Amino acid sequence: MKLLSTEICGYKVPLVYELDESLELVSLRLVFKNAGKIACKIPGTAYLLARILEEGAKGDADFCKKLEIKGIELLAQTGTESFSISLLCLKEHFAYALNMLNELLSAPKFEPECFELVKTKTLGYISASKSNLDHQAKLMLNKLIFENHPFSFSKHGDEESLAKIELSDVVSFFKENLILENLFIVLGGNAKVEELKLDFANRGEQKHFGNAYIQSDLYKELKMPSEQAYIYFAAPFHVADDKHYKAKVATFILGSSGFGSRLMEEIRVKRGLAYSAYAKNTFSLYKSGVFGYLQTKNENKDEAIKLVKKIFFDFTSQGIKKAELESAKNFLLGSEALAKETLFKRLSIAQYEHYMGYKLGHTDRDLESIKALSLKELNAFIAAHTEICSLSFAVIHG
Repeated sequence: MKLLSTEICGYKVPLVYELDESLELVSLRLVFKNAGKIACKIPGTAYLLARILEEGAKGDADFCKKLEIKGIELLAQTGTESFSISLLCLKEHFAYALNMLNELLSAPKFEPECFELVKTKTLGYISASKSNLDHQAKLMLNKLIFENHPFSFSKHGDEESLAKIELSDVVSFFKENLILENLFIVLGGNAKVEELKLDFANRGEQKHFGNAYIQSDLYKELKMPSEQAYIYFAAPFHVADDKHYKAKVATFILGSSGFGSRLMEEIRVKRGLAYSAYAKNTFSLYKSGVFGYLQTKNENKDEAIKLVKKIFFDFTSQGIKKAELESAKNFLLGSEALAKETLFKRLSIAQYEHYMGYKLGHTDRDLESIKALSLKELNAFIAAHTEICSLSFAVIHG
């Protein structure tokens, strides 16, 4: 895996690259930082742009059919902080796929009919998701902890926000955020760097956004017809970049290791309060926290919430045992080979490393740090992060 650069319309763009001539596939991803839902002036704008891009280029009614005939996969995705356009194709079709991508980027289907089509489909998804209480509880948590921040909204927007979005808003988002200044490229498979010929001239000013701080010690519940209680929770987790590996081990033991984690052991195994329970870290450019979830019977929700709070408190106040650390190390270090067994997994890891501003190979260096991590050192880290006990909960129950 290498970090190179490639020139697009006279502008040098970072390029994460791995050549694998044993494959007959090529994977290409254009990643625009600062261009996900965080950049939306109206919630849902970036999502509508992604759906329009997947409809093909303006004036080419057969665009998607042409891709399908050659087995070329083109996807546009909006994330929390970034926007990506991906291509996956056979090596023999890579030049053709690039030509199609250039056609799309030079003339997206910014037409009223296409805009109304994707908006209608999105409204249909939003309407259907209202009956998905698990999904609704997650949205409710985000609105609770990220109040008045773009992270508080669904990437799809809602009926009210979509009603405000005009086609001109989507065009503006494309021109202002999908720019060379925000772009880096991830290329892997059987393709040489010199084959990467992109014609994309969008230029603009790179924007940076303020951190989204997770609100602490909040609680919101909503009663709806349901036989289950859907419980989502989150807390701040302020960890320096060079200590993320400690957070990974700590939260693995606390709640992300499945059976054997503190949450699963106490909530499911000992008390049978839930089928599953987890907690995991999220570290990105603009947010840092621990997030968790469980589902239980309505009559058990209060007991389950009280127990989650106790587990977090005991974790920070008492620390972990040597056996837990050794078990976590064995799993995390032992799964290293699986984490990088395919080109696509390696590209995903390298994409995250570059996105976060790390040097390539950061994940490997973290594994070395995990190997050397002592019980005393990890317990000191856990004890210093009592902010994870300041949990906020969003609950939908019957």
